[in-house]
Amino acid sequence: MTNTLIKFFNITGLTWFVPLVKIAAGENPAQQMRQLWLVMGVPIIAFILFLGFWSVTAARINTSLGAIPGPVAVWSEVSGLVTEHYAEKTKMAEFYQRQELRNKEKLAEDPKAEIKPRPYTGKPTYLDQIFTSLRTVFAGFIIATLIAVPLGIVCGMSPVLNTAFNPLIQIFKPVSPLAWLPIVTLVVSAMYVTDDDSWFAKSFVTSAITVTLCSLWPTLINTAVGVSSIDRDLVNVGKVLRLDWATQIKRIILPSALPYIFTGMRLSLGVGWMVLIAAEMLAQNPGLGKFVWDEFQNGSSNSLSRIMVAVFTIGIIGFILDRVMHSLQNLFSFQKI
Repeated sequence: MTNTLIKFFNITGLTWFVPLVKIAAGENPAQQMRQLWLVMGVPIIAFILFLGFWSVTAARINTSLGAIPGPVAVWSEVSGLVTEHYAEKTKMAEFYQRQELRNKEKLAEDPKAEIKPRPYTGKPTYLDQIFTSLRTVFAGFIIATLIAVPLGIVCGMSPVLNTAFNPLIQIFKPVSPLAWLPIVTLVVSAMYVTDDDSWFAKSFVTSAITVTLCSLWPTLINTAVGVSSIDRDLVNVGKVLRLDWATQIKRIILPSALPYIFTGMRLSLGVGWMVLIAAEMLAQNPGLGKFVWDEFQNGSSNSLSRIMVAVFTIGIIGFILDRVMHSLQNLFSFQKI
């Protein structure tokens, strides 16, 4: 049981719990407490010192929107945003209740009356915008993965194709999302026509494609490197057994290259999350990027506090996404954890 828990915490990246498990298992308490101090105590003290430094220096910096908010002001704004979320959800529930009541009364007067449900058009809350950003980044990330992995496999298997694609990869890899966004916006506006029944808004499609164009390169490069570095003996075995191309990929290439592929996916998701915020600001996709831009344009007394909340939210979510991909990377690395 102890080994299982330790392996689980190592795979998930929650290594700061490992000393506690070992202490519970009866291992040297003094040694494990020193390890616990290193993995938990030191980071906690560093974070407390950061909060103290932030609190002392924030009030001394004045901007056009007022003084930089300290930790207390930012935390109180978190509570305010959560309260606004539940208040907006209450309004939405009341709106649908009134609509349902009116429709029932209309049907009671005329059973053949045409009923057309109307959607609630209230402003999205902060939590809604978080989920919008997550949907957008995962849409772009999935599209990027579906493009990058097959293309990386092909490049890794063929030195000729790898040589042909490498200049294009090196040219487009460093391009900023701010450069891609105008092109993507024009293409989406020309090719994607929306109406009331459209599944996705243009701003969502524009942001997701921009994330795709900026985040596919790490996965493509790592996949190609992983495939090209496969032991040639394994490839020769496949040729001796006369395995067809699809079977070679399924049985030999993918299992051997998976650690590289997941490393690339981890990097791609991190890049995609960073790119998303800038893309949402300009495309006006109702996510965290638009929230930051709207608060900056609003210029109210609590705008800076709300922007700071968004900064911490972006960082925390980015950390969680990285931990998830790190866990998958460990799970498929075939190494002894």
